[in-house]
Amino acid sequence: AYYETTSTRLKTIDAFLVFLMLSGIIQFLYCILITNFPFNAFLAGFASCVGQFVLAASLRSQVNPANRNEFKEVSPERAFAEFALSSIVLHFFVYNFLG
Repeated sequence: AYYETTSTRLKTIDAFLVFLMLSGIIQFLYCILITNFPFNAFLAGFASCVGQFVLAASLRSQVNPANRNEFKEVSPERAFAEFALSSIVLHFFVYNFLG
């Protein structure tokens, strides 16, 4: 039912969410199993994955047609613009945290 009823836009966002989740898991396992030498770099990378995941999940909930009655005043274009702007702000803080 997922492949038949879900739009391509939502499938793309879902694929990005899976990528972010796997990337965060790989970073966490690398930190635990191998080394966490530049610990601030690990924290910045992991925070970037988690923050981007939260922003993408918010975007998915806003552009999902099933949630249209909850987000009446938010168009898909506005939701994407908010996602893009907040991603820029998130990565600005992550970049500054690296040192």
